[in-house]
Formats: sequence, C-alpha cells, structure tokens
Amino acid sequence: MAVKTRDARPSDAEMEVLKAFWAHGDASARELHDRLPAELGWAYSTTRTVLERMRAKGLVTRKAVHGLAVYGAAEGKVGLLARMIRDFSHHVLGVDGPLPVSAFTGSTILSKAEIAELEARLKDDAEDGR
Repeated sequence: MAVKTRDARPSDAEMEVLKAFWAHGDASARELHDRLPAELGWAYSTTRTVLERMRAKGLVTRKAVHGLAVYGAAEGKVGLLARMIRDFSHHVLGVDGPLPVSAFTGSTILSKAEIAELEARLKDDAEDGR
C-alpha cells in the first residue's frame, strides 16, 4: 500500500528527482534520466526503480500519455519544502514557531515569490499549531 504524500520523506536521491520535475515538469523515465545530474551515476534501470519506489511512497504520480508512462511530482515544491522544514524545526530543533524564511534567500531552487509563499505557509502552520 502506498504511503500518503503528506507522510513521505524523500531521500537525498529522491530530492534530486523531485528537483528535476520542479525545474522541467513531468517526464518519461528516459527524459527524467537524461535530466538528472551525471554525478548520480545512475543506470537507466536505477532511475526506473527509484521512480517506482517514489510512486509507492506517494512522492510521484504516473499517468499514461499516448501509451507512454509519464511521471511528475505529486506535491508542489513549496508545499513539500514547507512540510520538511516544519518537521525538521519541530522534531529536531524543538522550535514550535516558524523559522525565519530569510535563511532561504540564497536558495538556487526557490524564487522570491516561492520564498514569500513558503513564509506564508510556515506562518499559517505556526498559527494553526502544526
């Protein structure tokens, strides 16, 4: 049975896959494989295996497009990052309120608009007691 996306925590390798989807959109396994950093050193079969494991965890979706399996991130970038930040700040750091989002201004994967959205989500979550 698949784990709900809300509970799934991506590994470092899975984060590379998600970053590729967020940067370039949905893709077939072959297209994704060609987009992944060469430093991963993955064979194509590894990419397919990781995708299917991520699908079982609820991190990616798969749909048929003209008979081709196309994968995509099951959760948006800001939503997943907000969830991971909340989890880390609460469970590891013991912080009950939101972390200052200014810490993410140097991010290479977040735009200014996404940082503002992240800040709003973390603030809302702190007010809701999450």
